[in-house]
Amino acid sequence: MPRFKTKMLWMAVPFLILLFFEMYPRRPSAPAQQNQLNVGPCRGDLVNGTITALKHNKTFVVSLYHDHRQQNLTRAIAMVHYKKIQDLYCWFCCSHNKRISIIRASVDIHPERFGLPVGGADIVCLEPHECLPQYVSIHPSTKGSMVELPWFEINNRVARTWFVIEYTVCLSVMPENYDNVLQFVQSMEMYKTLGAEKVYLYKMNCSSLMDRILHFYVQEGTVEVIPWPITSYVHLSSFWYSYQDWGYGKTTVLNDCIYRNMYRSKYVVFNDINEIILPLKHSNWKTMIDSLEDQNPGVGIFFFESHFFSQNVFSSLDKFNITLWKTIPGINILRHVYREPNKLHINILKKMIVNPRSVVQASSHSVLKGYGRTLEVSRDLAILYNCRRHLENEFGEQYLIRDTTIWQFNISLISNVNKVLEHVLGNEVDNISQYVWSMLLGSLAKIF
Repeated sequence: MPRFKTKMLWMAVPFLILLFFEMYPRRPSAPAQQNQLNVGPCRGDLVNGTITALKHNKTFVVSLYHDHRQQNLTRAIAMVHYKKIQDLYCWFCCSHNKRISIIRASVDIHPERFGLPVGGADIVCLEPHECLPQYVSIHPSTKGSMVELPWFEINNRVARTWFVIEYTVCLSVMPENYDNVLQFVQSMEMYKTLGAEKVYLYKMNCSSLMDRILHFYVQEGTVEVIPWPITSYVHLSSFWYSYQDWGYGKTTVLNDCIYRNMYRSKYVVFNDINEIILPLKHSNWKTMIDSLEDQNPGVGIFFFESHFFSQNVFSSLDKFNITLWKTIPGINILRHVYREPNKLHINILKKMIVNPRSVVQASSHSVLKGYGRTLEVSRDLAILYNCRRHLENEFGEQYLIRDTTIWQFNISLISNVNKVLEHVLGNEVDNISQYVWSMLLGSLAKIF
């Protein structure tokens, strides 16, 4: 073979390797011990994990829900490789006549894909008449062995008209190696002050200190942690794509959280971990939403403008530069009260408080399909506080606006955060600085 052809072949090898991993997703690790389904003719493994890969690893199912709002449907919250969509069928295990009924599914791909080959989708099947299924499997064929199929329980079979919780917060995915401990505790205590009774968190992994904080909130009954091992199932080549750009599947997580709370919570609040919907003229979410509903009958979806507060610029007041907090990894939101002005002629990002029964399908900043009216809440009534790193090329610091809205909660926030840190850390409070330095030195050791 001529030398230049050999050279060209070797140059192509890295590209072909990347292409191989892009086309063939990483196989998930071995699943946990499965429970067995044995109902009439329905036999096989009953899924108990968060993510389940269907045959050929091109479709990943998160959870299934009954949806009776328009038709008698089973809706699977899923992720698909949208260029490799295959026919899918729902194998319903009918409790009424003890038979399997197979119905072709429709796949509704969410438009928010961030230019990636994989994205959120709803896999929807019309339930057979007089079937009353409690379990269903999803399969790319009308033929197959039942014992080899994964079986899912259908949630939300009973539609309640009363709710055990008034306000639930659905957070986006906690990214890999998360260690913004201080801001997380501050956000959690703000949510509780504003009326949240439950917070759902889809977790990848985090620092050991963050794990202890999560354990505290789980034991308290405030947080429910849902494992989210997305990188074990969906492989994105780092040459072309980024998990971070995708938000680690945040749209899928958001829709799953909506349906989880369809009949548990009266309202659901959508936030990223670094965001808080702040009422300006009310003390909490309940009084604000009650007032808005009285003035706007029939509205079930409320949008709030994002306002970005710079992490780079600090308040000059020392009273919020609390000694204990200096030793905790993360951002102190009380010290960041300079926000960016809104850009003219740019669509302002928004987050939502919704009646989940009004939502069929949502994206990060909008409701794609729903029922009833929506309302964009005036910035004079409430804002979405978002503390992020300031981008100098967008606005110079001289254009930032001082906005101390967050300070109206400072007394209760400081007290509550201190109580959590002292409870979790106990006698270790004096040793936190050593912990932070050890983390820093460990990171430097990996670099050098």
